[in-house]
Amino acid sequence: MALTTSLAGRVRNTSLPKSHSLLPLLEAIVNGLQAIDARFGSNIGQGRLRVTIERSGQDELDFGPSGPGRSALKPIIGFAVEDNGVGFTPDNMGSFETLDSDYKAEMGCRGVGRLLWLKAFNRISIRSAYKNEDGDLCTRQFRFSVDREVEHIEPPDGFSDAGTVVHLDGFKDSFQRSAPKTVEAIAREVFEHCIWYFLRPGGAPEVMVVDDEAVSLNKLMEDFVFSGLPTTTVTVKGKKFDMVNLCLMSSTRNTVPRLYWCAASRVVTEENLTGKIPGLYGRLKDDTSTEFTYVCYLSSDYLDAHVRADRTAFDIDERVDGTLLDEDISLEDIRSGVLQEVERILSDPLAAARNEGRARVNEFVSNRAPRYRPVLPRLELLGVTVDPSIKDPDLELLLHRNLQKLEAAAIAEGQAVFAEAGSAPLEDYQERLSRYLDAVKDINQSDLAAYVSRRRVILDILFKIIRTNGQGKYSREDAIHSLLMPMRTDSDEIGSDASNLWIIDERLAFHDYLASDKTLKSIPITGSESTKEPDILSTRLVDTPVLTAEGETLPLPSIVVIEIKRPMRNDASEDKDPILQSLDYVKRVRSGGVLTAAGRPIPASQDSPAFCYILADLTPTLVSRCEYANLRRTHDGLGYFGFNEPAKAYIEVTSFDRLINAATERNRAFFDKLGLPSS
Repeated sequence: MALTTSLAGRVRNTSLPKSHSLLPLLEAIVNGLQAIDARFGSNIGQGRLRVTIERSGQDELDFGPSGPGRSALKPIIGFAVEDNGVGFTPDNMGSFETLDSDYKAEMGCRGVGRLLWLKAFNRISIRSAYKNEDGDLCTRQFRFSVDREVEHIEPPDGFSDAGTVVHLDGFKDSFQRSAPKTVEAIAREVFEHCIWYFLRPGGAPEVMVVDDEAVSLNKLMEDFVFSGLPTTTVTVKGKKFDMVNLCLMSSTRNTVPRLYWCAASRVVTEENLTGKIPGLYGRLKDDTSTEFTYVCYLSSDYLDAHVRADRTAFDIDERVDGTLLDEDISLEDIRSGVLQEVERILSDPLAAARNEGRARVNEFVSNRAPRYRPVLPRLELLGVTVDPSIKDPDLELLLHRNLQKLEAAAIAEGQAVFAEAGSAPLEDYQERLSRYLDAVKDINQSDLAAYVSRRRVILDILFKIIRTNGQGKYSREDAIHSLLMPMRTDSDEIGSDASNLWIIDERLAFHDYLASDKTLKSIPITGSESTKEPDILSTRLVDTPVLTAEGETLPLPSIVVIEIKRPMRNDASEDKDPILQSLDYVKRVRSGGVLTAAGRPIPASQDSPAFCYILADLTPTLVSRCEYANLRRTHDGLGYFGFNEPAKAYIEVTSFDRLINAATERNRAFFDKLGLPSS
């Protein structure tokens, strides 16, 4: 019993992704190129192929920005593909009317191109002329549709030579909107899909894509290819794969190195090679420093045999797991072989690119991120390379991710090493231990470098905050306050690294309790009902030598109060005296202090050591209050200090300039060690 085939069912079951909207057109063009080959053979220069873009009479609504002087393009409704090839001979016609024909199977054809026509276009019409066995010119004309299949109509007039015109009409909206719009973009896609015909010995016929202007694909070839590299072959599990290697002219459109997977002399898929080979990040430079972009066109009998019917992918697994299927080839196997060959033929440009990337990393680490310098050699051993044009934020993220890999590897190695410590020593145990300790040392140095670098950045930010902005205004005190410690928080709410009180005094890092811009009533150590808010309040248990400690009582707490004023604020008075305000806070804490932050009682004492820091510029009114408090001027003239005997409190008034200078001097040795500027 004979089987019948439903054309409508075959079209419905044929796949055409929107990303391949021009594939039906490309199939028609390839058919035309093959017809030209069949007619002219080695005299391919006599061939002609013309693609005409047909647009609707109504402008397409375009809500996006349009280029200056260029109106929105009208929608594409169809294409006409005209060639002077062999035409629809009886054999060609018989093949067209046979689904899944193997008439051109040796050329990699699957007989599905015309199904793709019906997938994307509503109407197909074909006019053709061919020469019969006697050399007479014969013509034929037919329509092709899902409903009526192949419908022959009256033979056309007007042909003086063999050739074919394929008219693809009624471009379906879903595909039309996903397709390229300009003649330049369409011509480039046609060129890249059919590039094999231009690269092969003998070249390609004359091919034009016509809209308001005409684009010659042969001219595009001249502009496209900078130079050719030797054609090479790689063998993967006994199968040969041919590589056509090209150096393309670098342009804003053409910066990505690519691998084109081909079958039946056509591009099936393309793959971005960026970063898949160390040093391959876009443009490369030849020995004359001319930039180029590398592309490879990969072809093979194996790829021809395993391309899918719709020619949008291959029936090849991405990878093959297990050892029992060594004869099976995966895409990963093929890709690995190709990348090794690419690295070989581009060895010199890649080496130069890696050197540029290394210089880019060194420059960034030296000036912006010194924390990574201790681990740079280890990152290179990991094979970390970068694009020389990478932006600073992206480079920071790349280095950070790889530093995390080093830390994770060090932790795993440490666990393995110490797990073996109690067992019989292995021959390489000492070597592994030494290697682990070296890695830990480098990572710890990196952490220290990050800590010091952060300090440099904080000082830079403070330096900017205390100066006027573009409108000649100073920052409010809360900007400086938040930099020293987040406002309305205490040490139970934030981590130890969240505050930057080291700018004032390194000892402030060691505290029992720390509160920022919170009322005395809300601070547990005071027991006060006052709603006044000191800017920053800290208590620190005074360390007492163990041999002289008596009994179980806690040492007396020290109290630190920090008041911050707006830069260049000049309104200090008896009612707004920051010195008196600080001493008042000390008095209230002493009188109300009952518990530590941990809830332990503090012995009553009016003699708790107290330190008051006032951060403010030395305006005339503040200088007057310092003199009234009988404070002494510092040797540099940028601050005042003294001890208030009745309050038993040390007082230090520091200008913002002195604050930054002192913090910078304390950290200068670390900055110098990392190569950071000290000012």
